[in-house]
Amino acid sequence: MNPLCGRCNLVVYPTEKVNCLDKYWHKGCFSCEVCKMTLNMKNYKGFEKRPYCNAHYPKTNFTCVADTPENLRLKQQSKMQSQVLYREDFEKNKGKGFSVVADTPELQRIKKTQDQISNIKYHEEFEKRKMGGEAPHQPSSPSPAAYQSSAGSQNYNYEPAPEPVRQAAGGPPPSAGKRYRAVYDYSAADEDEVSFMDGDVIVDVQQIDEGWMYGRVERTGQQGMLPANYVEAI
Repeated sequence: MNPLCGRCNLVVYPTEKVNCLDKYWHKGCFSCEVCKMTLNMKNYKGFEKRPYCNAHYPKTNFTCVADTPENLRLKQQSKMQSQVLYREDFEKNKGKGFSVVADTPELQRIKKTQDQISNIKYHEEFEKRKMGGEAPHQPSSPSPAAYQSSAGSQNYNYEPAPEPVRQAAGGPPPSAGKRYRAVYDYSAADEDEVSFMDGDVIVDVQQIDEGWMYGRVERTGQQGMLPANYVEAI
């Protein structure tokens, strides 16, 4: 039994039969749905099992709605909101972990207060050593009290004052304060700070506040401020 044509619904005989798009067509009936141009197996395009020419083939564009002015405005607004939220989240999380937040007003005030305390303590220690402890280190003007205290037990020509003479002069002994050992390397970040290496012994240590100390590195002889969490007591 011969099939029916997909367009005219008449019988299609084998000599004029075109088998395409799951249907049978007369050669003359196999034409574009819009312009009725006769098609063949090489130039047709099928859409929903109907033949079309290249010019009238339906184009399905599902993104055309996103190109309207309103959607473009919403897209730009969403992008700006995303950037604002990202920056806010970045500022909130800035400094968490191992980094240090130093740009908030409260932390700037605390840092400024600590700097002022450190400068005051540094000048106090400097004046104390200038008035008492530093005098015996000057070979050109030895302290008379040092010779008087040691005259009863020792007789010697003048030389740079040894350890007992510095103690008799009234200055603090080199290791009168607490002794600490460095557990990390530290590079001075300011003029009143001191650098040291892991394992260095810090002597004459005096506590300034919870975060800072003042002391002298025994290996280098340099003295200044140092972070308290970089050393441990010995």
